[in-house]
Amino acid sequence: MDLMARILELAQSGAGNLAAYLAAHVLLCLLPAFFIAGGLSALVPREAVTRFLGRNAPKTVSYPAAALGGFVLAVCSCTIMPLFAGIYKRGAGLGPAITFLFVGPAINILALAYTGVALGMDIAIARLVLSILFGIGIGLIMALIFRADDQARAEENDGAFGRGARLERRTWVFMLLLLALLIVGTLQVGLFTGSVAQVTLPIEGVSRFQGTLDRLVPHDPSLGEEGVTVQGAILIGLLLLIAVSAWFGLNRVDEGFNRWTWVALGLTAATLIVAAMQMEPNASGLVVRLTGRVVGVTLALAAIGLVASKSFEAFEVQEWLWETWRFVKQIFPLLIVGVFAVGAIRVLIKPEWIQALAGRNTVFASFVGVVFGVFMYFPTLVEVPIANMFLSLGMHRGPLLAYLMSDPELSLQSILITSSVIGKGKTWVYVGWVAVFSTLAGLTYGAWVDGASVWMLALYLVIGLGLLAMALAWISRRQSDAAQRHATAAID
Repeated sequence: MDLMARILELAQSGAGNLAAYLAAHVLLCLLPAFFIAGGLSALVPREAVTRFLGRNAPKTVSYPAAALGGFVLAVCSCTIMPLFAGIYKRGAGLGPAITFLFVGPAINILALAYTGVALGMDIAIARLVLSILFGIGIGLIMALIFRADDQARAEENDGAFGRGARLERRTWVFMLLLLALLIVGTLQVGLFTGSVAQVTLPIEGVSRFQGTLDRLVPHDPSLGEEGVTVQGAILIGLLLLIAVSAWFGLNRVDEGFNRWTWVALGLTAATLIVAAMQMEPNASGLVVRLTGRVVGVTLALAAIGLVASKSFEAFEVQEWLWETWRFVKQIFPLLIVGVFAVGAIRVLIKPEWIQALAGRNTVFASFVGVVFGVFMYFPTLVEVPIANMFLSLGMHRGPLLAYLMSDPELSLQSILITSSVIGKGKTWVYVGWVAVFSTLAGLTYGAWVDGASVWMLALYLVIGLGLLAMALAWISRRQSDAAQRHATAAID
């Protein structure tokens, strides 16, 4: 009987966490991000990005391009591997390829948007900035350490990197409108959150319904339990309708539109507008406040529809919608399973365990976050609710960032695939540097959270990078001397 009660408790906690997730985080954050990811995949020529990763490109071009390539290609931790293998085999330098591999999942538009909403923009910005800086650093280090081996591939040309590819103006406008929809839906400023109109719908029993939701889905912010509001329940219902209509309308949208396609798109637009509203039940019914966000979302949706219909051919819009649906099918089911598991696991984990291991900003705590990222890999976006759970259980934000930095990079399956592409030796060197830099990222960000001076942190980083540069210069000299001795011996 006790076992059955425990199972029911786990199931209720998992279902409650899933319901709160669907009601709070999917809509104004993830729905626009899915459409952006689909647009990046369908409308942005891949050659427009990979052309900058060639071996002959200047480092001032190739490494920043590699760092930003993941954002433009909308890659996640599961799709970065074939892209990494492809650009490496086609002639990308080891350094830019490694930078692309490291940075891509971390600055995925989906991951960044969700990280900012669920964990705070401070950690999202830290994840973005440190991922780019450290990704470029790791790429440069790998290129230097394996310079001789990389030079052996120097005869491969960069012809496959599409020098003539460019991004059309219409694509720029369309992608900026999609980005505007995401920003309007998530940015917390008075222009968007302020109410411009209010109406009370005379619906009986709304307060009782809210009471029922509170009993079914507990609300305790101290434990990371968000609960579900009446508005959240409405949005969950709309999401279910979108799922059904999208299955019939988007599964084969690449072959043509049908009536279900327009139903799915109409429901999506309506859901985003409803999500932008503010709803509050009272004794008189349901109070609905129209905010500036409603106006902004509506205008953005209208502009997106206008540009899509006037500037793109039907087959291009079909490809965009199909790629968007492909991202949803690939990621969303894993999200549902992962978020449910997080809610169930939450019941089993004692806060004192997390506080003991990673409650303070130490080298050990950050390294624990890195190790957890290796052995407890979660698909893209699922690591965010996992991180949110640990945050609510007492983990320091420094080790939390170390986990977020390492989770997409050092999973066991990623290590195995990387090894098959660049070899075991290079892979384990890469793994070691990722662990070091992720730990350093956690320590640096954690020290800033604890109130350390930015200038002092900058000094420590400069000293550390200086020591690293000296070590790498020594390695470079050893390699040059060895190459010279080998050349001399060959002449003799």
